[in-house]
Amino acid sequence: MNHSLSKKNIGLTVVALLIMMFHFIPFYILLTTSLKIRSDFSSKWVFPNYFTLENFVFAWEKANLGNAFTNSMIITACSALLLIVFGSLAAYPLARRKTKLNQFVMVLFVVIMVIPPLLALVSLYKMVVSMGMMNTRTIAVLNNVAGFIPLTIFLYAGFIRSSIPKELEEAAKIDGCSTLGIFYRIVFPLLKPVTASILIIACVFIWNDFQFAIFFLQNKEVHTLTVALSSFFSQSQNNLHLVAAAALLAMLPMTILFLFLQKYFIAGLSSGAIK
Repeated sequence: MNHSLSKKNIGLTVVALLIMMFHFIPFYILLTTSLKIRSDFSSKWVFPNYFTLENFVFAWEKANLGNAFTNSMIITACSALLLIVFGSLAAYPLARRKTKLNQFVMVLFVVIMVIPPLLALVSLYKMVVSMGMMNTRTIAVLNNVAGFIPLTIFLYAGFIRSSIPKELEEAAKIDGCSTLGIFYRIVFPLLKPVTASILIIACVFIWNDFQFAIFFLQNKEVHTLTVALSSFFSQSQNNLHLVAAAALLAMLPMTILFLFLQKYFIAGLSSGAIK
């Protein structure tokens, strides 16, 4: 029995290592390309004999990545803050009050989540133009919040129902605590795992958004990182070395965010939040 379990564990370890190596390949190619001088067009699998950091400096200056970083940071942070505040507030009554209307709302959120966002692009673009909100960070934030609020509420509601006992809230209510006080003093502090999961999922998608940013943020002053990276490609030139360097810089914030929140993220997954 132990022998068969040992073989199974070894097999699972090998599969896990193969999957890890498969996901590491794009990062390796990105790293080798970014460190090569621009005249070096050797195989992407070969690590450069002579490497340089000039690509990072030149990419930062040419694509105005400092401004793009600021825009992406502001849009992502504001979107995440609004999602956490409004998503958790909306999810609490939906999770605790089992009415037909609340059940219908939850089903509606699930239906909205399976609809491809690009279906609304044309009508959304017309509405944004008519409202005079083109090339503003505000429209990017509102669009991100509208796109991720169903998922946020769905995850929060599922976590509250499955992981937070009602007895805690009932005891606080007996002590005279208001509904809003119960939420902020008792319920919300217990939502750290699912909040971390939402932050990682939403922030990564918002940070990497290109399909909406390219339409709504056309001026250079409001370009996000993904739009700024696209400036390296044109009909006359493809600066792969600069794109690789800029892409490595762009992935750092989300990597740091994941490393900081991974403990809570794993707890959120194991607690059934994603289910």
